[in-house]
Amino acid sequence: MNHTSKGMGINPEVGYVKIEHYNDETTEKLAKHYHSILQHLGEDAAREGLEKTPIRVAKAMQFLTQGYNTDPALILKSAMFQEDYREMVIVKDIELFSMCEHHMLPFFGKAHVAYIPNGHITGLSKIARVVEAFSRRLQVQERLTMQIRDCIQETLMPLGTAVVIEARHMCMQMRGIQKQNSVTTTSAFTGAFNRVATREEFIHLIGATLH
Repeated sequence: MNHTSKGMGINPEVGYVKIEHYNDETTEKLAKHYHSILQHLGEDAAREGLEKTPIRVAKAMQFLTQGYNTDPALILKSAMFQEDYREMVIVKDIELFSMCEHHMLPFFGKAHVAYIPNGHITGLSKIARVVEAFSRRLQVQERLTMQIRDCIQETLMPLGTAVVIEARHMCMQMRGIQKQNSVTTTSAFTGAFNRVATREEFIHLIGATLH
């Protein structure tokens, strides 16, 4: 049987309590592999600075991929309400952090999400939670964009859904081509957003400074 442990730590400088959940069996198995990886890289896995690194990385990877244990559709349904509103709803500048599945290096940026309700709306924070649920997995930006779009479209059944993601990829900036200022933009649209005028309004609004 797998057990989940709850780690708690108190930072004496700021007084906060950190609570994290991990699967004990998974943590142990991953830590053994990371210990071996350190040795294969030519490091001394037993030295002070690295002694606890395998277990730290094992826990970090579980945190960074926790989206596999989340159903994004249920997130939307948990705060789904009937409402006769048929104008654009936009949640922009949603911070996202994900892991490239090709090199397991981070990519990070912002997501801009919009939908036009067709009888149902959802809590605004739930849109951000859907982005979080899909981004906390091994991903490619193109798939991530479509998964967010499809989840909202299939769950809320709006008149249309739009998603734009802008992200920086460490696999481009730290290795490979090593271009430090490159930004990758992906987009996905359904329904009303396939009309040029509606799509242009969305693009204008996410680029405008309204606050």
